[in-house]
Amino acid sequence: MSDLNDPRVFFAAERTLLAWNRTSLALMAFGFVIERFGLFVSILLPKHDMPLQRGLSFWIGLAFVLLGAVVAAYSTLQYRKVLRTLKPVEIPDGYRTDPGIISNLFVAVLGIVLTVYFFQGV
Repeated sequence: MSDLNDPRVFFAAERTLLAWNRTSLALMAFGFVIERFGLFVSILLPKHDMPLQRGLSFWIGLAFVLLGAVVAAYSTLQYRKVLRTLKPVEIPDGYRTDPGIISNLFVAVLGIVLTVYFFQGV
């Protein structure tokens, strides 16, 4: 439990959550780029009449997307753990703590949806 009785502790935790949110989005975007670049290269190969195969770039891109989804979900759990340690005086009156949690969980779900999309099409 925090003994500071200062709302800046809460705002620091929220900034940290949003930084992890940006990190998870960047990981997923990087994974998407890696996966799509592999598809682009396989189309440019002279033997493009063969069915497209999932290569190393597919699995690396998929790993980055899943890592981003896991980071978003885990950082949400960490943030909720910190919120439970705060006293009511450390959270400003009328300030909602849900938007950061909702946006992080939404990013995690979108990462899972993107992973399913990768498996659906080539």
